[in-house]
Amino acid sequence: MGSSRSTSAAPGTHRAAVVAGSVAVAVPAEPTPAAEVDIDAALVRALLDEQMPDLAPLRLRLVANGWDNAIFRLGDDLVVRLPRRALAADLVGHEQRWLPALAAVLPLPIPAPARAGVASPSLGYPWRWSVCPWLPGAVALGAAIDDPLDAARTLGRFVAALHRPAPDDAPRNPFRGIPLAHRAARLHEGVERLGAQLTDSAEVLDAWDALVDTPPWTRPPVWLHGDLHPANVLVDHGRVSAVIDFGDLASGDPATDLAIAWMLFDDPDARVAFRRAAGAVDDDTWTRARGWALALGVAILAGSADNDAFTRLGHATVSAAVRGGRS
Repeated sequence: MGSSRSTSAAPGTHRAAVVAGSVAVAVPAEPTPAAEVDIDAALVRALLDEQMPDLAPLRLRLVANGWDNAIFRLGDDLVVRLPRRALAADLVGHEQRWLPALAAVLPLPIPAPARAGVASPSLGYPWRWSVCPWLPGAVALGAAIDDPLDAARTLGRFVAALHRPAPDDAPRNPFRGIPLAHRAARLHEGVERLGAQLTDSAEVLDAWDALVDTPPWTRPPVWLHGDLHPANVLVDHGRVSAVIDFGDLASGDPATDLAIAWMLFDDPDARVAFRRAAGAVDDDTWTRARGWALALGVAILAGSADNDAFTRLGHATVSAAVRGGRS
């Protein structure tokens, strides 16, 4: 499946059906940013005619306009992924450079670019773009998972394989893989922006204060997905089948990715299974992961005003992180 990209503030757009929570939040105040370039099927067809004419005759249809990218399905087996704002353009370059090699060592399929497109001044499109495989399945944000323990082990094995030492020239992300304490200002800004919409901000801040001073990651940086949440995990026939949307690919502290334990699994036993499958996850890294879940949950709530599905995801993630320290 194609994916809609996210930034540090808000993931993409899909229907939510995730862990239940009790930190009540109304719809927050920041909409998905407008596109800086209008992308329609005619432009995509023209880019294909210009740069990949063998693919141009294939059927083309819009799948999603995400936070950063427009996604078009191309034929039965491909997807075209085009940045819709400048902030995402360099991220596409990271995917084109690094994902093909990572795909070879990961136990689940990922959308490694099969073709790399370039800017087209004559067509008025200024950035790189990609043609990637279309991966079957539905996003875990809305799809039923038959066996949560099996899903937790599958996803844990994926992050264990991904979290290998990254090379010195691997991309860094100023918002992901960084020391947890560096997220403090953004978390407090998010809580303040939500205001009365977050009915128990004191509980959220108390939980954050208990997590933020956990000793930081001091080992060499490892590869990170950087945006591992339920809308970037695919489920096919009830089982986790692929991981998508590597626009935030980076290197740093693995706790950022491990936060999905509180975003996808409401059962503490599933979190335990995920942690065990994810490799040698020490207690400090696991505690930082819970802190990352709290930080990301608040960021989602403060940044997805036009998306009810992600309001629900943010609600659930904050509640799970506040109350989910048992695993």
